[in-house]
Amino acid sequence: MRVCVFTEPHRGATYTDQLRFARRVEECGFEGFFRADHYQAMSDDHGAPGPTDAWLTLAALARETTRIRLGTLVTSATFRLPGPLAIMVAQVDQMSGGRVELGIGSGWYEREHISYGIPFPKLGQRFDRLEEQLAVLTGLWSTPVGESFSFYGDHYRLVDAPALPKPVQVPGPPVIVGGRGAKRTPELAARFADEFNAPFKTVAATAETYDRVTEACDRMGRAGTGRGPLVLSAGIVVAIGRTDAEAARRAAPLHAPSALPPEDPVVGSPAQLVDRIGEFASIGTTRVHLRLIDMSDLDHLELIAGEVLPQLDAVQASGR
Repeated sequence: MRVCVFTEPHRGATYTDQLRFARRVEECGFEGFFRADHYQAMSDDHGAPGPTDAWLTLAALARETTRIRLGTLVTSATFRLPGPLAIMVAQVDQMSGGRVELGIGSGWYEREHISYGIPFPKLGQRFDRLEEQLAVLTGLWSTPVGESFSFYGDHYRLVDAPALPKPVQVPGPPVIVGGRGAKRTPELAARFADEFNAPFKTVAATAETYDRVTEACDRMGRAGTGRGPLVLSAGIVVAIGRTDAEAARRAAPLHAPSALPPEDPVVGSPAQLVDRIGEFASIGTTRVHLRLIDMSDLDHLELIAGEVLPQLDAVQASGR
């Protein structure tokens, strides 16, 4: 099982906080550091000191880390035009030596759009824009050097783009598509993504989502395209401790009113997290993104590294 750490800096974290945390993620042996792409907290707490931009932050972290994968879960398609976004991600991929991944979605949190003057179309149009953005991003990255790329969509038009710069990874950084959508999300994942991520749902609900994605891959003939099998990943909200009291303290922020949909956190002991990851593995999950709430709580990170990762390694080594 590949294990990454996922964070939400819009809850209130400076770049310095994120740098300290990402370096510890790397030192502890996790595979990657992923962050949300939001400009506002989902609760009445505004998340002081305020937001940091996802790709600006990842560019800086690319120069301050050496091994971990870096990416977004997920970039909102409403925030950036696809041409400039392709340039940003390719550049950060170069800066990291080929360690970047792009999680991208349609965008959903209307409040942050209103707050910062970002257009927020209706849901159907947001998905239309996401589809075109995926086509543009993957098209620009895969265009051979010396050739140009054009795209004529309903929302974006690119004419003779030089399709530069090129990312280090070929044909481009891995693309992650995920979410709770029942139809268009699985289809977009089947067509464009390298990984499908089911965010913070129960194991049973995640299995149902995987079935829809697998069916979409079969229906759309993904296997015949020569692309690799779709990685199935899951997000898990984590609040564990050495004692029940410690776990409860870490879980306290989960009880605050929020615009987030219902989630299925692991609150308890390291063994409970090992068991949950094992349940996800049994339905085909090969990568998990552990959402840790408090980025100043390095002890939480170290507890998982010390008492959860070794057990996962032992299970894998035994072949179970």
